[in-house]
Amino acid sequence: MIDFMKYLRLNRIGLVCLVIVVCCPAVALAQSGGAPLGSQTLGRAYWHVFVAYAIAWLLVAFWLAAISRRLGRVEGRVDHSVDD
Repeated sequence: MIDFMKYLRLNRIGLVCLVIVVCCPAVALAQSGGAPLGSQTLGRAYWHVFVAYAIAWLLVAFWLAAISRRLGRVEGRVDHSVDD
C-alpha cells in the first residue's frame, strides 16, 4: 500500500483521478447507464458511416501506392544519375 501511495504521489494524473472517483462517485458511474452492449444495434441510419470509412481507407491505400510508385521512379533516376 505504501508503494502504491508513493506511485500516486509521483503520478499526479493518477492521484487526480483517484480523488475524483472517491469524491464524486456519480462521475465514475456516468457511463454505466443505458442498455447493455449486447442489446445495442446500430440500426439502419448508420450504414453510410461504414461506407465512408471504407472509401477513406481505399483512398489512403491508393495514395500510398501512388507515393511508393513515385518514390520508386525517383530512386531509379537517382541510381541512373549516380552510375553515369
